[in-house]
Amino acid sequence: MRCLTLADELTREGYNCWFVCREHKGNLGDLIRSKGYGLSLLPVQDYSESIFENNSQDDYMSWLGASWQEDANQTLNAIKSLNPDWLVVDHYALDAEWEGRLAASVSNILAIDDLANRDHKCTLLLDQNLGRLSSDYDKFIQGKCIRLVGPRYALLRPEFAEYREESLKRRGNPEFNRILISLGGIDRDNVTGKILDALSDSGIPSDTELDVIMGGSAPHLCEIRKQVSDLPFRANVSVNVKDMAERMYLADLSIGAAGGTSWERCCLGLPTLLIILAENQVAGAKALEASGAAVIIENAYQIKSILPSELVELNNPSKLRTMIDAAAKISDGCGVLNVVREMNNISEKI
Repeated sequence: MRCLTLADELTREGYNCWFVCREHKGNLGDLIRSKGYGLSLLPVQDYSESIFENNSQDDYMSWLGASWQEDANQTLNAIKSLNPDWLVVDHYALDAEWEGRLAASVSNILAIDDLANRDHKCTLLLDQNLGRLSSDYDKFIQGKCIRLVGPRYALLRPEFAEYREESLKRRGNPEFNRILISLGGIDRDNVTGKILDALSDSGIPSDTELDVIMGGSAPHLCEIRKQVSDLPFRANVSVNVKDMAERMYLADLSIGAAGGTSWERCCLGLPTLLIILAENQVAGAKALEASGAAVIIENAYQIKSILPSELVELNNPSKLRTMIDAAAKISDGCGVLNVVREMNNISEKI
C-alpha cells in the first residue's frame, strides 16, 4: 500500500509506474491494475528449505515465494523492456545481493526498510520509523547512498494531509465519544475480538460509539459482526473502507496495531492505544510511547487485563491533549512529497 502511495505521487510528477509482485494468496494485483498501473505478477515457486541455509534473512525468506536468486532473475526479465529510471524495492527478504543483481539494469534503486538488519546497495534508502537514526545503517550501506530517515518521510496518501488542519482543530477540546478499532485487513488471530471482549467489561459509557474496520478476507469477520451486535453500546463494522482519513478525523481514540498506520494517526493527532503484534513492531511502538503519542499494550494476551484500566486513564481531557500534541509533531502528512523531491533531485543530476 505504501508503494501505491508512492506510485500515485510519482505519476502526478509525470513518471510512468509499473509493479512487480508475486502471486501470493491475497495479492493486491487487481487493486494495482484498477488504479491504472502495469503489473508483472510472478508465479509462486515450489522450493525446498535448503534455499534458506546460510541466509541471515531466513525469517523473511519464506515470505518471498522463491529464492532471492530466482526472484532477482524473474524481476530482471519483467523489467528488461521497461528501461526504468528507478527501481523501488520493499521486501524484508531482499538485500544488497538482490539489489546488486538488479543494479546494472536500472539507473537508481530506492530501498524501503523498517528493520536496519541487512546490507543494502542502493542510491536512496527510506526508513520512515520514529526513533530510527541514519547511523543505524552505517554498517549496512555499501557505497554512496542518501538516507531518508524518520516519519517526515512517511508515505501517507494525500487525504491525510488534507484532513490534518481540520482534525487538529476538532481536537481543541478533547472528548472520548468515538473509538476507532483497526488491526489490519486480515487480523488472523482475532485481536479485534479480544478488544471487543475487553471493552464490553470496561465500564465505558453506553453512548460511546465504536467504529470497527476490517478487511473483506478477515477470517473472523462473521464472528466480529455477531459480537458487535451483542455489545452494550453502539458499534459498527465496516469492510475494505476507502475513507480511513475521515474515520480517523472523526475518532477520539484509536485502538490499533503498530506499523505504517501509526503515521496516519499521528498526522491527524489521533491518540492511540497501540497493540504490538509482531517483534518488528516493538522498537517503533516504544518510540511512539516515549514521545507521548501512544500508550502500548505489549501483546494481545494482555488486552483483557490491561485495556480497561488504560481506558480509564485515557478518558481524561488533559491526557488526551498531551497525546494529541505529541502525535501531531511526528508527521505532517507530507512525507511522500519529500521522498519524491529527493528522487527528482537525484534524477536531475544524472
